[in-house]
Amino acid sequence: MKKFFTPVFLAAFLFISFNAFSIPKLNSYPTAIATLFLDFDGHYVQSSVWNNGLPFNCAASGMTDPQITEAFYRAAEDYRPFNINITTDSTVFLAAPLNMRMRVIITTTSWVAGVGGVAYIGSFKWGDDTPAFVFSNKLGPYSPKMVGECISHESGHTVGLAHQSKYGASCSTPIEQYNSGIGSGEDAWAPIMGNSYNRNMSNWNNGPTPYGCTNMQDNLSIITSQNGFGYRTDEYTETLNAATQLLQGNNFNVNGIITTNTDKDAFTFTLPANSNFILSAIPFNVQGNWIGANLDTRIELYSSPTTLIRDYNPLGSLSVSIDTILNAGTYYLKIYGTGNSNIGAYGSLGAYTISGNLGSLPIHDVSLGGTVIDKNRHSLNWRIIADEPIKTIVVETSGDGSNFSALTSVTPSSTNFSYQTFTGTTVFYRLKVTSEINQTVYSNTIALKGTGIAEKLFNVSTLVQNEININASGSYRYQLLDMNGSMLSSGTGLKGINRINISSRAKGMYVIRLFSNDQSTGSGGTQTERFIKQ
Repeated sequence: MKKFFTPVFLAAFLFISFNAFSIPKLNSYPTAIATLFLDFDGHYVQSSVWNNGLPFNCAASGMTDPQITEAFYRAAEDYRPFNINITTDSTVFLAAPLNMRMRVIITTTSWVAGVGGVAYIGSFKWGDDTPAFVFSNKLGPYSPKMVGECISHESGHTVGLAHQSKYGASCSTPIEQYNSGIGSGEDAWAPIMGNSYNRNMSNWNNGPTPYGCTNMQDNLSIITSQNGFGYRTDEYTETLNAATQLLQGNNFNVNGIITTNTDKDAFTFTLPANSNFILSAIPFNVQGNWIGANLDTRIELYSSPTTLIRDYNPLGSLSVSIDTILNAGTYYLKIYGTGNSNIGAYGSLGAYTISGNLGSLPIHDVSLGGTVIDKNRHSLNWRIIADEPIKTIVVETSGDGSNFSALTSVTPSSTNFSYQTFTGTTVFYRLKVTSEINQTVYSNTIALKGTGIAEKLFNVSTLVQNEININASGSYRYQLLDMNGSMLSSGTGLKGINRINISSRAKGMYVIRLFSNDQSTGSGGTQTERFIKQ
């Protein structure tokens, strides 16, 4: 059998990770017999085909529980359409039939130089527990995005898939052995069996291999026909006359899965009077702005089983939002996967949530303003006019004004927020406001200039009650110590606003050490702060 290796782009700095003390036990589809086991806690390997048949030890992944959980959900979503369970529980794996299971070892024992993972094509059905490997210390390192993509890529080899390449007009030799995809932002795409590390959306593809531009590899057909499992059962009909009831009172929230590229899920609802109709269809994702989604959603709205009112398929967005007024009557809708400017509908599969409500709009207005104070401290203020109580307010930021991510959450009664920014470029802000009846409204977007000047890499709250607030210039590690220097806990954080829960700690003075992951800061990469828990 030929080995297939995934190319990686190694970061040029060292990183110290904290091993999880226990691995979260996660399952994507517990009723499935076929099983893909993600082994994060180390393994003693005895295999006739690896290491010349000699046994060897693989260390644990070195990833934290949140990193493991994100990597799991990224890989689980890739396999969501199929009748297979992705699990982190070894007992589930050991209970599965030998010829319908695969162990993927995520480890820092990167015993093959220069690659992010290794696997044998077709080994899923060999029946001898030959594992695949993902080398977490070479992916980011310890990047949940890259580890998740590599898990799907290497396990893709085990279920029979080769690499997928990109060709130019000549169609002679690949311009990329590993197709890196196309596009930027939310709907940027790359094939799982190419190089999907740097694109938001990745999925299974029907595309060329390194063996020729006309040598097309139909991923979905190979996965579902050669490994003893197929697609999972479709839970909703696509027949409008037999559509599933959507409404429960004036609100609705439905979860579903688009399992094939011909699958369409149909729903119906009846309005007793003329009403506002508000709907959001959101693909499964691991972070804001639909990061990690496989599904690009599309919705058709009908006033009868044969009369289409409107087709909702927004360009550049993986989600669908409907905010309209409908007359009294019975309506129908279909949701399904679609293509976009970067890729067709072939692999647009996965989980989704449809939610919304009828009636008047409880949030009438969200107005955001802001100023720059004290060099590069940004001060935001806002006004919310609403008939219903506000449940959550999230401050979101963006570097380009289009792709936003959550900066922090503030209390529903808050009307202002300020923090130190660490960039010299313009920062865009908006608010995401959700009412108690789950209506979500975004504010206007504002732009504030940052100077990039900061006396410290971290700003830490000095008087705290239940949480330590840390504003960080980049990703970091931390150690929490008592005044005698004994370490109480440790962990990691990301750029922006972070909170560490210390509600269980006694009142008194503590020390927190912060270590920047940016090695360019030299000796300035470490900062020590004292704080008092009240």
